[in-house]
Amino acid sequence: MAHEREVAEEQAFLNRALDALDHMRDEARSLRDSAAVANMRGAGDLVERDVVMGTALHRLDQLAIGDQPLFFGRIDYLPDESGTSDVYHVGRLAVSDEELNALVVDWRAPVAEAFYRATGVESLGLSRRRHVAIRGHGVTGVEDEYFADEDGELILPEDERRSATAEGLVDGGLALGGPGALLAALGRARTGRMGDIVATIQGEQDQIIRSPLAGILLVQGGPGTGKTAVALHRAAYLLFTYRSTLERQGVLVVGPNPLFLNYIENVLPSLGESGVTLSTISGLVTNVEIRGHESEDVDQLKGDLRMATLIARALRTRQRPLRTDVQIPIGRAVVNLRARYTQEAVERARRRPGNHNQRRSAVGREIANRLAQEYHQRFVREGTDETSGVGELADLIRSTPQFKEALQRIWPRLSGQDLLHDLFGAPALLRAAGKDLFSDAELELLGRKRSESLEEIEWTKADAALIDEARVLLGPRKRPRPPIKVTENDILNGIDLDAYAGDVRAAAMREAQRNAPAQSVELDEAEFVTYGHIVVDEAQDLSPMELRVLKRRDLTGSMTIVGDMGQATTASSSASWNSVLEVLDPRNAPTRVDLTVSYRTPEEVLDFAAPTLLAATPGLEPPRPVRRAGFVPIVEVVAPELFATTLVDATRREVEAVAPGRVALIVTARRVGEIVELLKEQGIDAIDPRDQDSKGLGADLVVLSAEGANGLEFDATIVVEPSQIVSRGSGDPNQASPRGLRTLYVAMTRPTRRLAIVASGELPATLL
Repeated sequence: MAHEREVAEEQAFLNRALDALDHMRDEARSLRDSAAVANMRGAGDLVERDVVMGTALHRLDQLAIGDQPLFFGRIDYLPDESGTSDVYHVGRLAVSDEELNALVVDWRAPVAEAFYRATGVESLGLSRRRHVAIRGHGVTGVEDEYFADEDGELILPEDERRSATAEGLVDGGLALGGPGALLAALGRARTGRMGDIVATIQGEQDQIIRSPLAGILLVQGGPGTGKTAVALHRAAYLLFTYRSTLERQGVLVVGPNPLFLNYIENVLPSLGESGVTLSTISGLVTNVEIRGHESEDVDQLKGDLRMATLIARALRTRQRPLRTDVQIPIGRAVVNLRARYTQEAVERARRRPGNHNQRRSAVGREIANRLAQEYHQRFVREGTDETSGVGELADLIRSTPQFKEALQRIWPRLSGQDLLHDLFGAPALLRAAGKDLFSDAELELLGRKRSESLEEIEWTKADAALIDEARVLLGPRKRPRPPIKVTENDILNGIDLDAYAGDVRAAAMREAQRNAPAQSVELDEAEFVTYGHIVVDEAQDLSPMELRVLKRRDLTGSMTIVGDMGQATTASSSASWNSVLEVLDPRNAPTRVDLTVSYRTPEEVLDFAAPTLLAATPGLEPPRPVRRAGFVPIVEVVAPELFATTLVDATRREVEAVAPGRVALIVTARRVGEIVELLKEQGIDAIDPRDQDSKGLGADLVVLSAEGANGLEFDATIVVEPSQIVSRGSGDPNQASPRGLRTLYVAMTRPTRRLAIVASGELPATLL
């Protein structure tokens, strides 16, 4: 328990730091207001005002930490020869007093590294590390760790005794930074939103977070190792360290599904970084609404790397000469578009660089010019037609309906949706493109009934990656749209006018108007944004075709790829990290690191789940736990007629045990709705968090599909009918598959405290 003197000491410092933070905010507001009313005399003044205003508004955004603690730690270095010891408080952002003396250092600054990395073996020059617990504007607790000097002596206050709590810790001597602070954070009830770990980052996590920007960093980590938190904190660290570069190039964070993105969306803003794009893979593919679902066999096939070749071949089959001649009326005459002309034009166009839609214009010009020359020789030179040059004749020919129809048959203008719709809806096109590439059975799986229009098609997640592939080959269908004016409502949308003092309000509105873009150009759907750094979470579940979508958004070759091959659960999951890297084709040698310690998942759960991991992915070591929950998983196997009653009783028990925490029931996807209704009939308020009208993951009790549980965490988890989960991908409801076993492993390792199993049939062999 922290001494009252130490709490009072930190409270006094907190008060001083908060006063300094208020002063920094006042200065930023003053700078903003003075820029808003400044008199401009020339272009240079306008530029200067833009810079000042932008700087002030950005600074105010950085200083808005809400109810988050201003700082959470302190490091004291060993005294130097003069007996002076450097002391630094570590927090969310740097704070200085009016004389610019540093009070709090940003957690991402180099001087703060020792707070996360110092151990008893390697103190990094520290004599003490202090973890400070703050709620609101009050210090609630202090935890000190002391380090030995070069002579092995601890520098302790006279009345201080070194103590360490073993509460909840697993025996074995794992070195943790601030075990009390860490355990307190882990013991808190889940909120339905992911929180930052900036106060409790451990040494191996910090090393990954601070890795250099260049190249691909591959992070393998089992359940509870903090993969997602490390990836997000790395994004915040890189933006802090390489701000001038990454604010211009952009940072992209990719998650497995919208539910996961909702779960993590508050982490980066809480760390002072709001300019990061969050998306799923399919979300990167614009103008494609994902509404459909297909069998796992089809999903696996569409994720196969062979699909890239199939799409390229399918496009080539659409670049075809006419089989018969076509007559095109021009004026009083008719010119004959010969099939052999189109054969020659198509062969030349295929050899030209550029994408399909770009080359269409060249094909049309070449054929039209040839017809115009024939017409000119026949009629103009003979004086029977007064039309002037060949160019004018070519334009006339290209404007005729007959020529346009012929060109569309020869070299059609296509979108990615057009190409796939035609390909999958025409068995002949599929056979032509897939010959010697796919089996007849595989091509039959890919085929589907042709829809009347593109709007009717229920595109799937796997289709999105294929559409993206096709768009790269096709290119934009049209030129950029003309600039459009932004309306006044658009300009003022999101501007906090109440933040401005009354006498500068009008000037602030003028500044908002002037700084707003006067026009914008819409990108064609075949054009996309690239990023200076990409963070990919749950990367083990991405198919090769989805990885190609990512690679296209990669501007510099800088990526952080996070995942666990032991949790690969999708039908089209990559087989190994090597296969992931083969698709991404790094420009430089990638760096592979492993997170080996599980902070979230208790020992009892990891031990219970270990046989399932071993059966699913032999050779992959589970992470080492640092804590025990004091609760052994409960397994209840009952007769089918008792299943409903048992599940209801188990749900009530777990909700009561972890209140006010969160509980999740994890079932197969097809049974989510059924279980929700079963619980509601018994007066239990359970929801499907994917429901847009619900509280989402913030609800006390949710029912999730096992396939969509990756990356989430709850206080307690009930896994329902594990034998149904392990049969995923086997084709036999009574047969376990490696993918099904990995899915069960994911489901069982979601809780931070309690795990229960409820089944009405035989258990998988790994749970016996």
